[in-house]
Amino acid sequence: MNFGGPGFVLAIIAMSFLAWIITTAIRARHGYPLEGEWGGKTHRRDPQQEASTTALATENEQLKATVGKLEDRLKVLERIATDPTRQLADDIEQLR
Repeated sequence: MNFGGPGFVLAIIAMSFLAWIITTAIRARHGYPLEGEWGGKTHRRDPQQEASTTALATENEQLKATVGKLEDRLKVLERIATDPTRQLADDIEQLR
């Protein structure tokens, strides 16, 4: 057996490559994040989590719109309550 020949070097490279493939397959099967080309991590995509994120984003937009409307109504009520001439309150009473 010649340990300095090209066959030995190629065998070491093949074993390393095979070990890397097996390790990556096991990590992917069990849901661990995989390493990217530049050392970054690639996480498993979860369709349920993506749908949940989308639903939360739309609900957030609806809540922002509702808060905006309530802020506008609050400004009107503050203007009525702090009107020094009480003209707005009198006008509202006349409309009733």
